[in-house]
Amino acid sequence: MADDLREKQEAALKLQRDAFTASRPESMSMRKDRIKRAMALLKDHGENLCKAMAADFGNRSMTQSMLTDIATTVGSGKHALKHMDKWAKTEKRGVTFPLGLLGAKAELRYEPKGVIGILSPWNFPVQLAFSPLMQIFAAGNRAMIKPSEFTERTSMLMAELVAEYFTPDELTVITGGPEVAAAFSALPFDHLVFTGSTPTGRRVMEAASKNLVPVTLELGGKSPVIMGKSADFAKAGERIALGKMMNAGQICLAPDYMYVPEDAQDEAVQGVVQGASAMYPTLLQNDDYASIVSDRHFERLQGMVEDARDKGAEVIEVNPANEDFSNANQRKMPLTILKNVNDEMAAMQEEIFGPVLPVKTYRAVDEAVDYVNENDRPLGLYYFGDDKSEQERVLTRTISGGVTTNDVIFHISMEDLPFGGVGPSGMGSYHAIEGFKEFSHARAVYHQPKIDIAKLGGFKPPYGKATDKAVAGMMK
Repeated sequence: MADDLREKQEAALKLQRDAFTASRPESMSMRKDRIKRAMALLKDHGENLCKAMAADFGNRSMTQSMLTDIATTVGSGKHALKHMDKWAKTEKRGVTFPLGLLGAKAELRYEPKGVIGILSPWNFPVQLAFSPLMQIFAAGNRAMIKPSEFTERTSMLMAELVAEYFTPDELTVITGGPEVAAAFSALPFDHLVFTGSTPTGRRVMEAASKNLVPVTLELGGKSPVIMGKSADFAKAGERIALGKMMNAGQICLAPDYMYVPEDAQDEAVQGVVQGASAMYPTLLQNDDYASIVSDRHFERLQGMVEDARDKGAEVIEVNPANEDFSNANQRKMPLTILKNVNDEMAAMQEEIFGPVLPVKTYRAVDEAVDYVNENDRPLGLYYFGDDKSEQERVLTRTISGGVTTNDVIFHISMEDLPFGGVGPSGMGSYHAIEGFKEFSHARAVYHQPKIDIAKLGGFKPPYGKATDKAVAGMMK
């Protein structure tokens, strides 16, 4: 079975690589045609994809899915179409003096790598498969997608639609469980993109390293919110609640914990409570509020809250309609705020990926900065406040994949900004020209003039005065 699985995936890769090699050089119009077909797939079947996502989650807002997975991804395609001609232009580079005077030329060409593998996750199953695909196609590559088995209906529909809009040597979707994903990550791709947890990212990178496959890892981690004393706590609370409750917190960039001024903790927490209550006055029968994707993830989150409670945390459930969640079989979980947390609690040790929000306090903002620096570098960092010097202090003294100030998550929606992590939150990035370059090979090309440069420059044996002169010139 394992051998059959590996052979099937290797055959799919060979088909694409052979087609890629045979088609070189491929026109920009062909690249654009693939992007347009990917966009057409999403536009034509967006509603069915959203229905599949809702079924996979148990409950997930059709409107939210249309916004986050369909429309946003079409926007990625539009951006690539608008800018890819400029991105792909050959760059003239300088040559070492005095070679330019003698007719030498240097240039940099951005060329496709070949076949790119995409290991996409379940939390935004369409966006996180198709968004990098837009830049992969813009760079002139073929692609193979292995979507998550947790969103099985969406993955199956994606496979059917891709087969309708693309030939297998352009784009293919391979479905299956963990054993399929393990075989996929071990294929000798020309590049591999993985979005998921840090522990799984380590395993993917290890598998890819055996074939020296370069990787883009979009991981997660604990993205902090630092609220300055100058923050508007009501406005900040609403924005944090939106970011924490969208998709029920199942977002790699969701605010993972809040660091607030000690004397403003109650005000900061109240801002989040009021914001959450205004957007979600009810939860159980509210189609706008997503379910947790699986029983395993639901139980993990429940255990995380109980662990915090057992270790001394104050647990605040934001349940505006006082609904009874104990007998509900929908995997819905209210926003749960944890006060008085410490680092012994699971909620402060692992990425939460759900509607649980720990709160820490500081007397001076440098305590929050030091805490961020003592822990793994996060995917996102969020600062709220009107004190520009304090904001700059937080930004210049911390390191994170990206930053949004006075809101959360929004930097990922800026198509002209790269999206990526740093250290345990990831490596490499996509979106914008950085995504195009990520999936391209920057090929250096030097054109030598007819004159014998090596002899003229003293680079040919027997070495003598010309060589000494060349060395002396280089050392000045």
